[in-house]
Amino acid sequence: MPSYVGFLRAVNLGARRKFPKDDLRAVAEAAGFTDVQTYLNTGNLRVTSRMRSLTRVEDALESAFERDRGFAVPTIVFGLAELAEISSYAEGLGERHGPLQRHYVSLLREPLSAESVARVESVSGEKVTVVVRGRSVHLMWEHAVPGDVDPLGAATSRLLGVTTARTAGVLAELVRRWA
Repeated sequence: MPSYVGFLRAVNLGARRKFPKDDLRAVAEAAGFTDVQTYLNTGNLRVTSRMRSLTRVEDALESAFERDRGFAVPTIVFGLAELAEISSYAEGLGERHGPLQRHYVSLLREPLSAESVARVESVSGEKVTVVVRGRSVHLMWEHAVPGDVDPLGAATSRLLGVTTARTAGVLAELVRRWA
């Protein structure tokens, strides 16, 4: 049976959207997923399922999470091979653009159009380099300082659709553990 990694968006950030990893694991198991594992308390979840469609896995997880929590929990799902490829690409970017102080990867539900890719990458500048590849947007700072804001801004971020971000280091650790 295939395994998947789900990334939950906007959980455990405030007082109202709590979803501790032990609860997350229990809800996924109750929804019929097996080999359920979590990493950190930021909404990283590995599951195994007979389902073969990323969309079906996303829908099943989101439905179970909303029933349990009472609020929508957008979840972006990747197969292990795709996640490993994104992490490997991030590592290569880090080597070419580094050393980096900060490297975030925004994970996308859907790939961007060529026009949207051009608009997103156009925010690259002196402080940050932005690279889009498939269902990932890489934001890399050689010299980050506290208080640096999201270089994409609200208008550009809307182009991304449903997304959530992790550090390149977290993605590498997930691949090491789960792929």
